[in-house]
Amino acid sequence: MVDRVNGMGLTGIEAYAVDVEAAISQGLPSFDVVGLPDAAVKESRDRVRSAIKNCGFEFPLGKITVNLAPADVKKVGPLYDLPIFIAILKLSGQLDADISGDVYIGELSLFGSVRPVNGVLPMTIEAQRLGYKRIFVPYENRSEAAVVKGIEVYPIKDVGSLYSHLTGRKMLEQADRDELTVTMGDFSVDFSQVKGQYEAKRAIEIAAAGSHNMLLVGPPGSGKSMLAQRMPTILPDMTFSEMIETTKIHSVAGVLPGGVSLINQRPFRAPHHTISPMGLSGGGTVPRPGEISLAHNGVLFLDEFPEFTRQTMEVLRQPLEDGSVTISRVSGTLTYPCSVALVCAMNPCPCGYYGTGVRKCTCSPNEVTRYLNKVSGPLLDRIDIHIEVPAVRYEELSSPIPAESSAEIRQRVNKARSIQLERFKDINITSNARIPTGKLHEFCRLDDKADAVLKKAFDKLGLSSRAYSKILKVSRTIADLDGSDIIRSVHISEAVQYRSLDRKYWNR
Repeated sequence: MVDRVNGMGLTGIEAYAVDVEAAISQGLPSFDVVGLPDAAVKESRDRVRSAIKNCGFEFPLGKITVNLAPADVKKVGPLYDLPIFIAILKLSGQLDADISGDVYIGELSLFGSVRPVNGVLPMTIEAQRLGYKRIFVPYENRSEAAVVKGIEVYPIKDVGSLYSHLTGRKMLEQADRDELTVTMGDFSVDFSQVKGQYEAKRAIEIAAAGSHNMLLVGPPGSGKSMLAQRMPTILPDMTFSEMIETTKIHSVAGVLPGGVSLINQRPFRAPHHTISPMGLSGGGTVPRPGEISLAHNGVLFLDEFPEFTRQTMEVLRQPLEDGSVTISRVSGTLTYPCSVALVCAMNPCPCGYYGTGVRKCTCSPNEVTRYLNKVSGPLLDRIDIHIEVPAVRYEELSSPIPAESSAEIRQRVNKARSIQLERFKDINITSNARIPTGKLHEFCRLDDKADAVLKKAFDKLGLSSRAYSKILKVSRTIADLDGSDIIRSVHISEAVQYRSLDRKYWNR
């Protein structure tokens, strides 16, 4: 005798259907789970057996085999407990219900309560796409599952209430889509608190509007970290597809806040410089998203940039270009999206005062060179905007005139981003920083004066082809902030200025 229950599995941030097949035959009592299960899945046997007995059901005697199909894909995590439980109840004749249109997801406790699992949002999306009518999820995961329309979502707290629902004794209530909760930006910081630093604030506004990578260089106490930490207050609104994709990553990683349905605030991740390459890019025996993927559609801030190990910094090179990171392990190869704006902050030397004019630098030329060379040329070339953050003058700090607020800056950023969304609506990108190389001349049209300025800068500064494309993309964002369809010489000139700082510090 064989029974089948619908479950779901995860590969990266994508879900797939899993057929949970249970069979019983004559022989010595045993309980085996096959289909490439990991340790957590194998342990389902003990959790399910205990839950069945402790909830007043009978565990059947005989040789029980549970197969998780497709058998050639490794199954990870405790999310198969619930479908295995249902399959055994069906197999032993203790449950007689039509569950062909249902999907079951959840971990069981020894007493039959249903515990939350990771990745419920992508699994619900896939279940709806495959045409299933109902999905049963842990009560704590109800918010993220309820985001998906076109499928009935039933949150369950324990197997007793689920059994009562399936037998028609007491029906469960569907998840209430009217109570969807999203993360809201509740910021205690604001750009109005930042005195001076007009050039740096202008550069951050451009970076936020076009999702450009940025490097802040300046002496200690000049406000580099303070500026970067206020960047989330001016980031543009997320599109619904960006919310879904970002929430999927956080759901799979298990870092989605409890009770939150959707993330609608762009992520801002600021890992410590002691982070490992694997922690930044993702990895593990079963590859998990790293910090660069958790910052997808948002900002990855790396303070004290040269203090990161060389290997950790170099991990960023390919993901910054591709917008995705591929992790290969014996258990499989997974790809996670990582379309981020990288923001880095650093001192110009170990003591922090080389070339600043604030006080005399105490570092030797070799120490300065060694420190700066921790940031490689290829990685530096991938950063769109280089900006110097000088020490703030006393007159600026003591001025009673309030600085421009984040709300005012964000209005301009949102306006510029809406222009980009309209421009790129047919090619599936959302910002100027992601313009494909083959589309540069289509979207970055220059007038004659702008072309002459760019040619002169290219020849004089000896720019690479990557630097050329970065300047075009940044100037496109500057033009959008200016409300101009055509890139003009003033836009090109400003963009070129943001590529000159590396000549001051690195070309010595």
